[in-house]
Amino acid sequence: MIPGLSTAVPQAEFFEITSGAPPPVPSEILVTLLSDHPTLAPALAGVRWIHVLGAGVDGFPLDLVGDRTLTCYRGASAPAIAEYVLATMLAFEKHLPDTWISAPPQRWNTATLGGLRGRTAGLIGLGAIGTEVAKRALAFDMEVVAARRDPDKPAAADVRIAPLHEVLARADHLVVSAASTEATRHLVGVEALQKVKPGVHLVNVARGALVDQKALLEALEDGRVAMASLDVVEPEPLPEGDPLYSHPRVRLTPHVSWSSPDTGTRTLAMFADNFNRWRSGDPLLGVVDPSRGY
Repeated sequence: MIPGLSTAVPQAEFFEITSGAPPPVPSEILVTLLSDHPTLAPALAGVRWIHVLGAGVDGFPLDLVGDRTLTCYRGASAPAIAEYVLATMLAFEKHLPDTWISAPPQRWNTATLGGLRGRTAGLIGLGAIGTEVAKRALAFDMEVVAARRDPDKPAAADVRIAPLHEVLARADHLVVSAASTEATRHLVGVEALQKVKPGVHLVNVARGALVDQKALLEALEDGRVAMASLDVVEPEPLPEGDPLYSHPRVRLTPHVSWSSPDTGTRTLAMFADNFNRWRSGDPLLGVVDPSRGY
C-alpha cells in the first residue's frame, strides 16, 4: 500500500493489488506508481479514473486509458524542483563548491564571481515547473524568456514567450522543464546546441530523453555549454563508467530535485482534493491528455 493514502482519504477503502491481479472488489479508482505500469491491464476492469503518483506519465501505457480519466500529481513537486534549479544557477555563478576552502588560499578577498541579476533564464517548457522557476528567477532580477508548445496560453506578466531558437540564443541559464513525449525526444540535440549562447549553463529537470547526451558531451568539450546540471538522464540509473559521472563540467544528481519536506504532503493533498472533486462531480486537477502525453 502506498504510504499515507488511507490517512489522506479516510472516506475511501483501499485494496492493494500486486502482480497485475484484479482488485478483490469492483473499484472505480486506480492509484498507481509509474513503476507499476507493466502489470496494470488486469486491474483496469471497471476503473473509471486512473491516478498516477508522478508528475509525468512518460512510459505509462496510454493506450490502456481508453475513455477513462487519467490524472497525475502535476505541480506537487514543482516548488521543490524550482528551488533545485535556482540552487544550480547560484552554484554556477558563485563557483560552488570550487570557492570553498579547507586551507589558507594563495589570495584572500579576491574572486571573479558571477551573479543572477541581469542574466537571462531561458525555459524550455512553461508548465508547473517552468512557472515556479520563472517566479523565483524574476525575484533574483533575472530576465525570463520561455518557449512553450502553446505560445498563446497566458503567462506571468514579466515572462516573455518566444520561439525556441530565440530562447536558445539568449539564455545564460537554459532550463529544460518540458514534458517528455515523442515530439520532445532529443529536443536539445545537435541542432539546438549549435544555436545556444556560448558558455550557457544547461539545467535538465524534465526527463533525460529531452537531451541528446552524446551531443551535450560534444558541446561541453568545445565550450558551447560551460556546465550541465543534470538531475535526470537516460537511462536511469546511468551505467557504471558513463562519461557524465566523471566529466569536470557536469553536476549530476540522482533524480532527487523533487525532494522536499512537503512534497509528499502536497502529493497526497492533491489526490485527496481530486477524490472530493470526483465524488461531487467537479473537474479534476492534473488531467492528462493521452493524445499529447501530458
